[in-house]
Amino acid sequence: QVQLVESGGGSVQAGGSLRLSCAASGSTYSVNYMGWFRQAPGKEREGVANIYRGSGGTSYAASVKGRFTISQDTAKNTVYLQMNSLKPEDTAMYYCAAGRPTYLRQLVSSAYNYWGQGTQVTVSS
Repeated sequence: QVQLVESGGGSVQAGGSLRLSCAASGSTYSVNYMGWFRQAPGKEREGVANIYRGSGGTSYAASVKGRFTISQDTAKNTVYLQMNSLKPEDTAMYYCAAGRPTYLRQLVSSAYNYWGQGTQVTVSS
């Protein structure tokens, strides 16, 4: 089992920045990827960013590319999401996830086994 705990959410004005953190514990050797997903009211959960734990390679949703950066500290089993130039449409509950998705399913929520409790991000105009 893998336990994930997110932190760093909050409220910010449009154009501002936040950094989310996800601390992993337990059987972290059993997962190859970690990622961030988000879900706004009335919308499906969508993949935001993903990182391959071995190489540090990353993937991003088109809507956040150039604004968000995912990174990791492997020694601490911690993944981060730096969010810059935030927009109101970024408002959502953000979830950290871990698993072993296939290459083509890196940003598909059903491909992940473990999930954190979520942290709310609210961006006002």
